Parts: sequence; structure tokens; C-alpha cells
Amino acid sequence: MRRLLTASAGRRSLTAGAALLAAVSALASAGTASASASDGARHEARHRVDYVALGDSYASAPLVPAQVDSTCLRSDQNYASLVARSSRAVLTDVTCSGATTADMTAPQGSVPPQFDALDRGTDLVTLTVGGNDIGFSTVLGTCAKLSASDPAGAPCRSYLTGQGTDQVSDAVARTAPKIADVLRGIHRRAPHARVVVVGYPDLFPDDGVGCTSAKVPLAAGDFSYLRDKEKELNGMLARQARRGGAEYVNTYAPTVGHDLCRPTGERWIETFAPETPAAPVHPNAAGERAMAGAVGRVLARHWWHR
Repeated sequence: MRRLLTASAGRRSLTAGAALLAAVSALASAGTASASASDGARHEARHRVDYVALGDSYASAPLVPAQVDSTCLRSDQNYASLVARSSRAVLTDVTCSGATTADMTAPQGSVPPQFDALDRGTDLVTLTVGGNDIGFSTVLGTCAKLSASDPAGAPCRSYLTGQGTDQVSDAVARTAPKIADVLRGIHRRAPHARVVVVGYPDLFPDDGVGCTSAKVPLAAGDFSYLRDKEKELNGMLARQARRGGAEYVNTYAPTVGHDLCRPTGERWIETFAPETPAAPVHPNAAGERAMAGAVGRVLARHWWHR
């Protein structure tokens, strides 16, 4: 931090004339005001929190109003924006729909690597990533296509585990070292930052009871399977956070009861055919607020001064 130097006025001779005494008095007053302003600026700089948000569509909030980046489908009501406003942090938001761990260090099409936003002055980093690495959107598409073949059964689970191994569990395991690499990269680029891994909210009914319909085209028995795979992903993220010198925010627990099977108004995760502005099977504005609340509670456990 740049050092601020203050000058002190020397004593003036008692034999000086009244005019000189008045001038010195005025100069001293001006110096005091200047020092006070400098102290205020120094105080503000010391307490400023430079916050960088990294991650995928669950962090960028695609189609949630108001969209502020058409390439990344980023909303000014995503959880990072809400956290920054409530904590008066200075936010650099580079979250981007479709991002994977590879997009932290390499361009995502025309979008620069997200790590370009980090530097030694970064104080806080939030990260939501991993869902695209395991191909969860593709899994959902597959499950939706297979649902008509056995709507009362679990055709997707059978398909994804039919070769003697669970394809989604394998993908989660393969993604774990990628998350570890991302956390190491964050610490290298932002060595003084508090790093927070933000998990995924509750997408499917936690009790496993489904809601098969045209808007949620999943077979009844696949809801519990998909719930379990999301929990596996979140569990992996939590473990990697602990091992990688980061904190983990559980956004699943505080969103239970607001999954995509709930009616409009109670639903914080939209269906395959959203009724509230959001991408399919993604948080709407209420869901992003719930995620922001979970992040805020973790951040409130302690803060720090640079």
C-alpha cells in the first residue's frame, strides 16, 4: 500500500507580526483539514474489499433480469452482485454461462480467461464451477429423452449405470483434480484473497418424489437419482474446498423445498419450460437471492482488513 506522508508546521517566533501569526494559523487549519481528508481516503482504501466472482451459469444467472452481458448471459441480480451490494465490495464479475474449469485459464470463445480478473490486490473470490465439467446439462437432456420410454421407472439411471459403472459419478471423480487445480491457481494469482467455493442449490425434490410432466420431462424414478448425483457433485466441491484452502458455501440446504417441482412463487429453480425469467433448470431471481444469503452468512463469520 502506498505510504502517505504528512508535513508538520514548525513553530513561529512570538515576535512575529499579527499578520504573520494569522497566516500561520490559517495554514495550520488548512493542514489539519488536509490531513483529515487524507486519513479518510486512507481509511476508505484500507477497508475497500476487491471482490472477483468466477464461475458458470449458476453464478451468472442467465435470463434473470437485468442482463448486463449478452455474451455470458450475466445478470446484475446474480448472487455475486447481491453480495457485493450488501457488503459494499467492489465487484469484478466475470462469471459466464457454459464455463468449465478450463475457462478459468483459457479463453471461452471470445471471452478472456476468468483468471485474468485476479491479482495480488484481490481480497475475495467466489467460485461456482464443476457442473459443466461433469456434463450435467447433457445428462438432463438424456434423461428427458429417455423418460417417455418408462415414465414410471428410472430409464436414465439404468442407461447411465448400465455398463457396470456410474457415468456421472465417474465424471464427478474426474472433475475433482480440476477443481483442486483451479483453487491452486486462484491462490497463486490472489495470495491474500479469501476464497469461497459456492455449491449448487437444490434442483430436485429432496425427498425424491418427482413431478413428471410436460414441463419436467423426467421419469419418476430418475428424480432421486439426479438428486443424488447433484449431492455427489456438491460433496466433491466441499471436500476440494477444505483441502484447497477455501471455504464452502452450502446453497443446497437453504433451498430445499424450492426445487423445480414447486409451484410458481415457491419455486426458486425453474422447470424445463421456465415461467419466471431464468434459464431452464436454473435459479430464478429468488434462487439467486437465496444463494446470496447463504454466501453472506458464511462471509459474516469473520472479515479481515488488508
